[in-house]
Amino acid sequence: MTSNNATSTSTGFSAAEHAAMKTRAAELRAEGKQGAKKADGLQAVLEAIAKMDPEDRLIAERVHVVVTKTAPELLPKTWYGMPAYANADGKVVFCFKNSGKFNTRYSTIEFQDAANLDDGEIWPVSFALQSWSPAIEKKVTEVVMSAVA
Repeated sequence: MTSNNATSTSTGFSAAEHAAMKTRAAELRAEGKQGAKKADGLQAVLEAIAKMDPEDRLIAERVHVVVTKTAPELLPKTWYGMPAYANADGKVVFCFKNSGKFNTRYSTIEFQDAANLDDGEIWPVSFALQSWSPAIEKKVTEVVMSAVA
């Protein structure tokens, strides 16, 4: 991630990150049927991200990197055409809804019932994202960690 200060934004996936994801997809396919399913999910997520407008794509790529680092047990897949991440039971924990898909002002990460975010009688299940910064990365990391705890 290229960043000069807390307000600058990332440039998306680096060439090394792209290469690592392709290698991982090949490894998963080599594992057989179950691995191929994981690889197909990863490929579908990467394709969904690649189709996004540049601003949405940058944020989606950074969310994907956070999930890969923070919650590697989550399985990438698409859900209604959006990048999503599921638990071992195949239940979607959260998805990335890009602003261009529904012509909205901001993208969101939206948590589903499988997320462990319960906190009393009321808690947030959706977070708006208009840009990416180290502070936003920290918050996304925290909420993803909570969701899988």
